[in-house]
Amino acid sequence: MTSTSDPAGLPRFLAGRHPTQISMNVPDLVAGVRAWSALLGRDDWSVYSYDAQNTEGLTYRGEPGEFAIRLALCGSAPQIELVETLRGPNIYTEWIEAHGYGMHHLGYHVEDVEAAIASFRADGFEPIQTGFHYGLDGDGGFAYYEIPAVDPIVVEVIEVPRRRKPSETLPGLHT
Repeated sequence: MTSTSDPAGLPRFLAGRHPTQISMNVPDLVAGVRAWSALLGRDDWSVYSYDAQNTEGLTYRGEPGEFAIRLALCGSAPQIELVETLRGPNIYTEWIEAHGYGMHHLGYHVEDVEAAIASFRADGFEPIQTGFHYGLDGDGGFAYYEIPAVDPIVVEVIEVPRRRKPSETLPGLHT
């Protein structure tokens, strides 16, 4: 139950905002990047891995997260994100079991992920997965939410770090 004043049952934080990212689960990131590159007519992807070695505060369903994911990002209006799970459990493995591969969430880029989390919390929404401090300067963060009004789509708030780590190479992409 939420205390949000939005009659649609959405967190007030989302009012007037537009998604800046569309994310899909893929079983194989290399194959996903190949297919989406052909569809989008571009191949300027940035690749990042997230796990306990490079991301602080990983949580999954309120418990410490032991998951690992690898993702590829392309474009900006909206950004396309492809996510491959390397180790679960996490919200992606959970989703795949229930819905299969394909669209998973809409992302909203924010200036301050902690402020976004506080706003969601004030409306009765708790994050189902989080991670923080993955930028070169210790900034950056993400938090995912289930929003019953738009079930089954998940919503993510993303604080992009001022300076990202360099993009990883995606083995096998150009072979």
